[in-house]
Amino acid sequence: MVRVGRHDGIGMTSRRTRQRLIDRLRREGIRDERVLSALDNTPRHIFVDEALASRAYEDIALPIGHNQTISQPYVVALMTEILLAGNAVLNNVLEIGTGSGYQTAILAQLVGHVHTVERIGVLLRQARDRLYHMRLRNISYHTADGTAGLEQHAPYDGILVAAAPRTIPEELCSQLTVGGRLVIPVGENSKQRLVLVEREAMEFVETEFDWVNFVPLISGKV
Repeated sequence: MVRVGRHDGIGMTSRRTRQRLIDRLRREGIRDERVLSALDNTPRHIFVDEALASRAYEDIALPIGHNQTISQPYVVALMTEILLAGNAVLNNVLEIGTGSGYQTAILAQLVGHVHTVERIGVLLRQARDRLYHMRLRNISYHTADGTAGLEQHAPYDGILVAAAPRTIPEELCSQLTVGGRLVIPVGENSKQRLVLVEREAMEFVETEFDWVNFVPLISGKV
């Protein structure tokens, strides 16, 4: 696992508060110790506005501006656990929707390289600064329309999408390696399901997981 620079806080952002969140995630069913360790290593309070830092280790989504949110820690952990299931080695991973960079930080500690795509340029720049100070260097940053994936760096061993399309984009499925895994929320408004798509030799196999609530996947860039 990639080691990150220390960013221990105090009070409600302390390491002890972070550990209570990890304990809660275990109770809620997260079993992959690699994922739990990555969340424990990652100071979520630096990914939100200072005014919200005291709530950073609650298991809730929080606003980050531009009508976007930092995802609930349980959902981040669950999506990452699904992506890594089977102990596959993920050398090349695509993330759609950088947002605050929190999910990116988790992935970068667990896979070989992360290509992260964000349509809102200011969010991407803020995330890049945070992740640089965390000493995470195995990340490439792209301001682009995530609905089309990132074909120039395909194929990917894994793709994780942090925004919800109405249906699964064929372009993303086509950019998976054989054996690759796509984790994506699918649906509209409050009727979204977390879906795993696995690419086999001749077909794509879908498995549904929990109900989730993500911002919509929007085309274009800002």
